[in-house]
Amino acid sequence: MRIWQYIQSVLPGFLLCVLITILAYGAEWLEVQLTGHCFMDALVFSIILGTAVHSILGMNPMFRKGVNFSAKYLLELAIVLLGASVSLTIIQTLGPLLLLVVIIIVALAITASYTIGRLLGLPEKQAMLVACGNSICGNSAIVAIAPVIDADSEDIASAIAFSATLGIIVVLALPAFANSFAIDPHRFGIFAGMTVYAVPQVLAATAPVSTISVHFGTLVKLMRVLMLGPVILILGVRAGRKAEIEAEKSTGKSLRLNQLVPWFIIGFFLMIALQSLGAIPEVAMPPIKNATTLLTILSMAGLGLMVDVKSVFASSGRVLATGTLSILFLGALGASAIALLSL
Repeated sequence: MRIWQYIQSVLPGFLLCVLITILAYGAEWLEVQLTGHCFMDALVFSIILGTAVHSILGMNPMFRKGVNFSAKYLLELAIVLLGASVSLTIIQTLGPLLLLVVIIIVALAITASYTIGRLLGLPEKQAMLVACGNSICGNSAIVAIAPVIDADSEDIASAIAFSATLGIIVVLALPAFANSFAIDPHRFGIFAGMTVYAVPQVLAATAPVSTISVHFGTLVKLMRVLMLGPVILILGVRAGRKAEIEAEKSTGKSLRLNQLVPWFIIGFFLMIALQSLGAIPEVAMPPIKNATTLLTILSMAGLGLMVDVKSVFASSGRVLATGTLSILFLGALGASAIALLSL
């Protein structure tokens, strides 16, 4: 009986998230039909639409529980499934030198981007979201990192909105840059893989140049995605340690392991292990990826419904400045590594 009551309390908000998700997919489809390109995907549209609904119509209490459920639990489940798309076998393809270069660049980029954000006045968690999104894989990293550091919905929404904007600019600018300076396709692919946010965006940026650029860009980009696992683990343990200190101060008791490391982080790494060992059948991968995308968009709809647009634009200038300076720094790191190491 309690389960049915819980379902009834969650259902209105969940169905509202479903409606916004359908509209987001519709907006993406219309965008492709009108422009021939997908500049903003359904994930970004779902946040924008959710935020618009909250800002214009407000949030009726009857929807709140389902919206919270979608924003929290569906997101955590999506993160677990996301691990299935990360395989450690990519390391064998790229080789140890390029792997080391990517690790160093990601570490330096996160540190620099976080520092820039803090110097520009961003809150700690928002600065970390922007840093990880810029340095690893854009929206996917922001979505995955957010529950680990317990980020506010407003911080997540603004980080995703402005990383999406910068991502579009980078994708449009890179092919023109490569053609203007006659950059070697192999090197351009590596550079694009080191700087562009998402795998589909790497394809969009490198396809106009060369198939060689597409190949190397995708491989390097996937290597950056691999860094998501270690970063999630480090931030999760760091957040858990902070919680443990607070618990010891207030209660005198230490937290258990499952309280120090959230369940979805354990699930994320378990899925990586299964994928790397070949335990996930190839035929299961498309449904898993589709489920991951759908759950993520549903959770972003819920997140958007928790956001008032005023709070997003309050820090928009600082977020955009942080992202711009960070992507320039990342590009400089990538270009320097390619030139110095003759990659």
